Amino acid sequence: MSLIFHFLSLLTLVAAIGAGTLDSIQSVASSSVSLASMGDLWIALSPGTLVAAEDMVERYIHADAWQQGAAFLLTQPACAVFLVMALVLWIAGYRRPKPFGRFSA
Repeated sequence: MSLIFHFLSLLTLVAAIGAGTLDSIQSVASSSVSLASMGDLWIALSPGTLVAAEDMVERYIHADAWQQGAAFLLTQPACAVFLVMALVLWIAGYRRPKPFGRFSA
């Protein structure tokens, strides 16, 4: 199970690096700081899944859950959201090393 979490963490880290690279390219081109929000990035890549995700959250969790939680995340910079997601997934897959090495019981 930890392998799956670590692999998903790697994928989100790659997405964070990609979003940060795009933000830095846009910032240099416009000569001002430009950070793409998670919502803008999601709409640019797949607008249909954003609507589907909103419907699923409102139907299965709570009607106000989208406005309280997800809408806040969609306004944050995409590179920061992906970095936090990568960290959470890495922590979820972390296993403590055995205190006496691999030969302990």
